[in-house]
Amino acid sequence: MAPLSQFVTLTKVYGPESLGRFNLYSAMGINGEAAQGYSSGDAIKAIRETAASVLPRGYGFEFSGLSREESQTTNNTAIIFIVCTVFVYLILCGLYESFFVPFAVILSVPFGLMGSFLFAKLMGLENNIYLQTGLIMLIGLLSKTAILLTEYAADRRRAGMTLVQAALAAAKVRLRPILMTILAMIFGLLPLMFASGAGANGNSSLGSGVIGGMIFGTLAILFFVPVFFVLFQFTQEKVRPVEFLPYPDWEIRSEMESIDKRKKDKK
Repeated sequence: MAPLSQFVTLTKVYGPESLGRFNLYSAMGINGEAAQGYSSGDAIKAIRETAASVLPRGYGFEFSGLSREESQTTNNTAIIFIVCTVFVYLILCGLYESFFVPFAVILSVPFGLMGSFLFAKLMGLENNIYLQTGLIMLIGLLSKTAILLTEYAADRRRAGMTLVQAALAAAKVRLRPILMTILAMIFGLLPLMFASGAGANGNSSLGSGVIGGMIFGTLAILFFVPVFFVLFQFTQEKVRPVEFLPYPDWEIRSEMESIDKRKKDKK
């Protein structure tokens, strides 16, 4: 047996019970949240600007947790939206076999995005990850709804209707399915929009963004998509003439007969 004093010297010192480390560097953790009226992105930007001007040489800062993820992915938001729009456009090109007609669907999306940001502003919400997730979903929903109208109009055009007749027939017949789809979506998201309790801010951001986008996007679909269809279908036919169906469907033939009958009655 050998006494411990033969090997080490014990000295009483005072210090913290634990030392904070981050990436093997001595670190001090600071927790905070954005002030009312400012988003988490604004807070991250303010921290970076303050650290660049205040921290002395040899000191640095890093984000952790959700703030770290947000700081690393904030710059990818615009790229994500562009990629989503491009994928929707390519799918529509395959559906319509045209490079022009899909623009009648794509151009309805900005109206929905405008309504989404407007509703978020009215609700006092910031542009956070929940709202951006709703915007991605909104692109698909508005495109799907606009397809209900443009696909119907394209079938009538191939059957022999004029561009204006096909667009008006599609707007009239597809009004009820479009309204049913939109209203079902809106009523289903109302609980999210007026959520309360834990996670209410995220749920409200998601619900408000999608509901506002669907309302404004639907108005654009009903009033602007038929006009866009006439414009871009006319451009498409200048490049490649339309191939008319030799034997249209009986429903389309009855619609064409009713249109001709109304013309004769007016004369």
